[in-house]
Amino acid sequence: MATSFWDHLDELRSVLIRCVVAWAVCAVGMFCFRDALFGFLFAPAHPDFITYRLLRSVPCGEGWGGVSVSFINTQLSAQFTTHMQVAALAGLVIAFPYLVAQLYRFVSPALYPNEKRAAGRIIGLGTLLFMLGVALNYLIIFPFAFRFLATYQVQPEVVNQISLHSYVSTLLVLSLMMGILFEMPIVAWALGRAGLIEAAWLRRYRRHALVALMILAAVITPTGDAFTLLLVTLPLYLLYELSIYVVGTTAS
Repeated sequence: MATSFWDHLDELRSVLIRCVVAWAVCAVGMFCFRDALFGFLFAPAHPDFITYRLLRSVPCGEGWGGVSVSFINTQLSAQFTTHMQVAALAGLVIAFPYLVAQLYRFVSPALYPNEKRAAGRIIGLGTLLFMLGVALNYLIIFPFAFRFLATYQVQPEVVNQISLHSYVSTLLVLSLMMGILFEMPIVAWALGRAGLIEAAWLRRYRRHALVALMILAAVITPTGDAFTLLLVTLPLYLLYELSIYVVGTTAS
């Protein structure tokens, strides 16, 4: 018996309800673990952060100590609302695999077997790339940017006091930006499937892409040093090369 439109709508509603419930449960759980959650968020501001420890362990890296920064809160409800927002976002991250599985389960009956395999690989690769981008920001980009901006002074009389909202929002926005940028091969694959780009075209504009990626890396990392710029540009360029391979494979 053919499934009616209303049956599909009921199934979609059930999927959405399960997704919302899973997200809410994970968000409440993360809200309860406040110390661990914000300890993780504020780790890059501490002198014993793993990136700083690794840099101090190499020759000429003794200067990578901690920075003296005061965190302040200027709004009455900001700490509570920030706690809720961060817990909701962390809950979404924790529940994300379940949410993707539920949505894939809903749309998979309408796909052909080869489309199901391709969709599974794309979802898995896209999730992995996004998490790699977030990890790169957390371990390298944000610590360097924070260290530079938190210690930058136009005059010694102007003391930096970083607000809670400024710190958290900067970390989360940069993480989201890097996660999206790491989806470059997925976007290239989609454009290649649509016939909008070709691998030969991407190879021809390699040098232009490298310059554009360096400019983009300079915008993302306001530290101004060549080392951080290289750390950001290198993985982005490797993703560009991976995009060339993905588009070439799609066309063949």
